[in-house]
Amino acid sequence: MKTFAKLMVVEYLSENIREENEMKTLSLARVCFSFSFLYALGAIRKIKGGSLMKRILSLLSVLLLVGFLAACAGESSGNGDGGDSEAITLYSPETPDLTKELAQKYEELYDQTVNVQYAGTNVLVNQMMAEKGNPQADVWYGGGGILPFETAVDKGIIAPFIPESAEDWEVVENGVKMKHQDGYYVGTEIFVLGFAYNTELVSEEEAPKTWEDLLDPKWKGKIQFSNPAASGTATLMVLSYMMQHGEEEGWEYFKALAEQANSIPDSGSAPTKGVAMGEAHIAVGFDFMAYEHQAKGETVDFVVPDKTPILVNPASLVEGGPNPEGGKKFMEFMLSEDAQQILANWYHIPINPEVESKTPLNLDTLKENAVDLDIDWVNENFDRIRSEWQNNIN
Repeated sequence: MKTFAKLMVVEYLSENIREENEMKTLSLARVCFSFSFLYALGAIRKIKGGSLMKRILSLLSVLLLVGFLAACAGESSGNGDGGDSEAITLYSPETPDLTKELAQKYEELYDQTVNVQYAGTNVLVNQMMAEKGNPQADVWYGGGGILPFETAVDKGIIAPFIPESAEDWEVVENGVKMKHQDGYYVGTEIFVLGFAYNTELVSEEEAPKTWEDLLDPKWKGKIQFSNPAASGTATLMVLSYMMQHGEEEGWEYFKALAEQANSIPDSGSAPTKGVAMGEAHIAVGFDFMAYEHQAKGETVDFVVPDKTPILVNPASLVEGGPNPEGGKKFMEFMLSEDAQQILANWYHIPINPEVESKTPLNLDTLKENAVDLDIDWVNENFDRIRSEWQNNIN
């Protein structure tokens, strides 16, 4: 009987190992169940012989194991949808201290752990592509606006879900796309792409007002912008310019702009930090990056260019993530007043009308500066343009 039982358990374990190779979901509880079962069989045999004391001790062992086995079975009986007891994994390229604060507030409100993984937008997209067979994230928040999310739809790495509070939003409001037409992402805040400048090195009057102004010889060696091959901020800069002026003129412009730069870092926030530290006079970045430094007492201000991208920064549910219910709950939280106030405190323009912006910018004052973004063109050319940047510029 014991040999037969061992064979059954070996077969049971083998089946689970095969499932591990195929599904990556073998539960430790199932393993403990199997080995405890073998031990229980041995204990049962001891009850049949030996002294009275040995029989009593063996019987107690069996009773303890029954409880242990039940606990193991209970642990492994989940449906795999996650929920309040399972941690949420958040992928985000946004400022690490900001995402940490959002995670801590969610944990405080819902007593559920949020693990944040930080990297550049394009790095995270490539990671999610590599993980498609075994997704590790539940939510993706932020990426320099909607463009990476638009291209992610066809990549199959995000899933449709719109929080209840955004169900009645129009897809496009005031010229800004607020959510995906099929529900693959929802805006959480408004971003403006423009120029940060060091007010000790550049006066308000001489600060650049258009994208062409950046090519003025007086800024040679005094500009920083991030690497479009790694940063969603810079990818938006390149794509939006090419939409307006065509690829041929676009590549000529960015070759000239690269000659003006003293640094092209991978991080989207690094150029603005360089301006704050006096390492550059001008930086290309989002509005909140400049206002964060300004709030710390640093000599930084921001210019909204004549024509520039103004768009939402979204959040999306990751396709096949380990905790989809937790992911949905976190997305609902991102539109709540609690989360929106945190974003506002970090000088992001909140999308929730109940929360006031802490910067001079709001959607009403920005309408005339916004450029139309050809989303179909983005979807067709996003990866190609990033790849060609490596060949043409880097």
